[in-house]
Amino acid sequence: MSKRAGGRWLAAALAVSAVLVSGCMAPVDPDELPGVYRDEATGAEIVLGSDGTFSATDVSMDGVSDPVDFSGEWDFLDDQASSDFVYLSVEDGGLGRTGGVQLYTSGPEKVYFNTDPDGPPTLELTRTAAR
Repeated sequence: MSKRAGGRWLAAALAVSAVLVSGCMAPVDPDELPGVYRDEATGAEIVLGSDGTFSATDVSMDGVSDPVDFSGEWDFLDDQASSDFVYLSVEDGGLGRTGGVQLYTSGPEKVYFNTDPDGPPTLELTRTAAR
């Protein structure tokens, strides 16, 4: 097999793998999203209320900035270009002029921030029992 044909085969195999992996993501039911999500290492916490409100405590979305608290309303947006996410409409708190933030879903038990679309998540939070 020539180098060129081998490269095409590898590219095709990687493309098929990406489709299969993305298809294996557990679908998210928006009715299952309300709850408390926490990162035990940082103490960050997001509470998604069943009434469409949210509160975020000690959250640093980029992993570098000082943690802040903010709150507002949330809405689940599915069938988007790259993945499903929760849109957090920020109404109050320490994000300054930021009007909204995307909180991505990784099944019904995990949510995460990803400030660099080509990089890994910057903060992952896992569903936990309310305190």
